[in-house]
Amino acid sequence: MSPAAEIGIIGGSGFYSFLADPALITVETPFGEPSAPVAIGQLAGRRVAFLPRHGAAHQFPPHRVNYRANLWALRSLGVRQVLAPCAVGSLRSELGPGTVVVPDQVVDRTWGRPHTVYDTTGSVVHTSFGDPYCPRGRRAVVGARDDVVDGGTLVVINGPRFSSRAESAWHAAQGWSVVGMTGQPEASVARELALCFTCVTLVTDRDAGVSGGAGLDGEPVTHAEVLEMFAANIDRLKDLLATAVAALPAHESDPVATCDCRRVLDGMQLPFALP
Repeated sequence: MSPAAEIGIIGGSGFYSFLADPALITVETPFGEPSAPVAIGQLAGRRVAFLPRHGAAHQFPPHRVNYRANLWALRSLGVRQVLAPCAVGSLRSELGPGTVVVPDQVVDRTWGRPHTVYDTTGSVVHTSFGDPYCPRGRRAVVGARDDVVDGGTLVVINGPRFSSRAESAWHAAQGWSVVGMTGQPEASVARELALCFTCVTLVTDRDAGVSGGAGLDGEPVTHAEVLEMFAANIDRLKDLLATAVAALPAHESDPVATCDCRRVLDGMQLPFALP
């Protein structure tokens, strides 16, 4: 049986017009409702499911997004490759606003969010997360444009507030590249569900402690400025993702999947069946 969709995109509500003739599907999950109904349609000749991370009206702040339900919903529709664009602040002066960075590492500084789908007693599931992002997905996105920055570390803070100057300077001093609020536990839950997951970050500002200023006017960034910069780059980001979607490997069924992301649960006794 063919999946309802083979590729998932988790992003902002501005992506709804991304798909041709999308159909909205309501999905129930063991973790409650996802952020919104899932839109399924065609993109670059592929069946794609789109889910607005913060809800259709952008009503869920980063620490209240139901990451587990969102990813479970996508998997239940057949999705196995997920592209996840998000807005970030730059921790390096050379990564200015408008830069697209495809990180290869993540540091999780979030707290209070449900971080695992395997939170029941019984069979204990430990998943490998040394390389948190899908190599095939990253390759497709990096190859979509010449100006995409390949690699870097995303540090995820809890939000919804932005960093203090001291926090920002500390993050930069660690050698990390960009800072955001939604990358975790999104990536680690995707790994627990044996999904290929690629984070695509768009720099909207230089973070508060970074040399060269922060927001668009050189002062600490505001929410309005982040939205303004993201909106100014939305069409460019859509084009990049469409090119990446076309370049992603052909869909593989679970029994014959060859990517390490898909094989991460091999040999484990799970406490429940995955959709």
